[in-house]
Amino acid sequence: MTDAWEASVEAKIQGAVQRGEFDDLPGMGKPIPGRGAPYDESWWIKSFLEREALPSDLLLPTSLQLRRRIEQVPDEVRDLPTEQSVRDFVAQLNAQIVAWLRFPDDGPRVAVRPVNTDDVLRRWRAERARPEVRTTVTEAAAVLLPPRRHGRGWWRRWRRRRG
Repeated sequence: MTDAWEASVEAKIQGAVQRGEFDDLPGMGKPIPGRGAPYDESWWIKSFLEREALPSDLLLPTSLQLRRRIEQVPDEVRDLPTEQSVRDFVAQLNAQIVAWLRFPDDGPRVAVRPVNTDDVLRRWRAERARPEVRTTVTEAAAVLLPPRRHGRGWWRRWRRRRG
């Protein structure tokens, strides 16, 4: 029975080859990805995340995801236009944190506390008040490079003035 099944499968494969159904397949003529690398049990998860362009943070437990989001708060609120939008962002994050604190999952026990809205607003205001420094390349070079000395014996003159 298995011989008959194998023969029918082989006949279908040969028919598909003759019709050209295996020509121009994606990756044809290219090396097999990951060949020669050590075996990784989660290769399919990593390839799925890469193929779908998903962040690898999705694999982290909720407590670590929240911890990472807390660390990224200053970067995420930097471009928000108003104080109310900053307050809304922090309120949404704090709601997620409180929901996790009420019903924690089986992940690692990591200290996660709600974010202080006033601290975030204070930092946000300070960054807004700081003027942007824009310098050109020549201005930066003028600040970083010492002035050019012309003429012979500048080193001796400099030493005399110092000493």
